[in-house]
Amino acid sequence: MPKTGLLLALLASLLASCATTGPATEPEPQFITRTRIVDTGCDWTKPIMVSKADVLTDGTADQIRAHNETGAKRCNWKPKSQPAPSVSSK
Repeated sequence: MPKTGLLLALLASLLASCATTGPATEPEPQFITRTRIVDTGCDWTKPIMVSKADVLTDGTADQIRAHNETGAKRCNWKPKSQPAPSVSSK
């Protein structure tokens, strides 16, 4: 009997040590990741200028127009003013 009493006392102390009053584990910390996108395209892109001597296909002209219109919207590109036509006096 003394062995049984000792065994019960040992078993009771082991079971009592497993009792908890709160959660079994600490909650995992939550990490918040915020992504910030920095657009530097306006720093290194410029409008495409075409001279009167350039010969363009329709597709190339459309691509240049799309590039310049996008830059005007996103980068506030301003159209360059055309030089005033020279007036010759006779």
